[in-house]
Amino acid sequence: MTLVKEAPARPAEKRSAAPAAGRRGRRRENLAGYLFMSPWIAGFLLLTAGPMIASLYYAFTSYNLFTPPRWVGLDNFTTMFQDPRWQKSVQVTLKYVVVATPLKLLLALGVALLLAQKRRGQALYRAAFYMPSLIGASVSVGFVWRALFSDDAVVDRTQKIFGLDVGGWIGNPDYVLYSLVALSIWQFGAPMVIFLAGLKQVPQELYEAAEMDGAGPFRRFWNITLPMISPVLFFNVLLESIHAFQVFGSAYVVSDTRCGPADATLVYTCYLYQKGFKEAQMGFASAMAWTLVVAVALVTAVLFWSQKKWVHYEEAAK
Repeated sequence: MTLVKEAPARPAEKRSAAPAAGRRGRRRENLAGYLFMSPWIAGFLLLTAGPMIASLYYAFTSYNLFTPPRWVGLDNFTTMFQDPRWQKSVQVTLKYVVVATPLKLLLALGVALLLAQKRRGQALYRAAFYMPSLIGASVSVGFVWRALFSDDAVVDRTQKIFGLDVGGWIGNPDYVLYSLVALSIWQFGAPMVIFLAGLKQVPQELYEAAEMDGAGPFRRFWNITLPMISPVLFFNVLLESIHAFQVFGSAYVVSDTRCGPADATLVYTCYLYQKGFKEAQMGFASAMAWTLVVAVALVTAVLFWSQKKWVHYEEAAK
């Protein structure tokens, strides 16, 4: 007869030590995570959150970078709303946003529809159309654009062939803003890629069923494609609208740092730069910056409110 010895009972100290060791391990993992995140956290606090809080304070002060800020309350905002050049910058910016954003998205959607079809060299076409989005914001492209639209340059000579003798767009207050619009449209690659990703998610069975019912290309696009990619369309409209409100580099470089002629390219951020860094009115510039933040937030809120009427989500349909 074999006797089986029972295993000795585990001491209570050992049982309680296991959860404590697990907690210490989790603390070490959390500490390691925070250490890896610390460069980003420091950069966010020092380069983003800190300057934002400081600019909010400066918006209510008279500050010129050389003397201590002096509290003036709402005087900066009152002066700003009465400033004719500020009003001009708002008009120019709104015109730019209203014209450039829809045209850019229309071109991006049209090219995405073409690239969504299977054809040879598709990857090459995608890369070629996306390339301007990578280099379009550079200063060098701004110089090239200014050269293209100057007097007796490529655009001027081309339009003369068709009987249009308006001269270079850069020196014409009636046309110079449209050169910036053309530069924005040329950078349609980023929204095109997003549209293309959305088009790939549309089930082909819907098109086949609609075609069997006799629906033509336009009706298939209007009743199937647009509703199915409406979330992507909303994302692009939101993103490109915000980018259009923030336009600066192209207007500053193409106009040779003058934001003109006759303030024709005086977009909001260009006037903000002039007040803050050329005239050293940091309090006024901070007030302008926070006004732009509020304006963009309102536009974003309106877009989110309107999406209930025209954006169709798959989860809602279920």
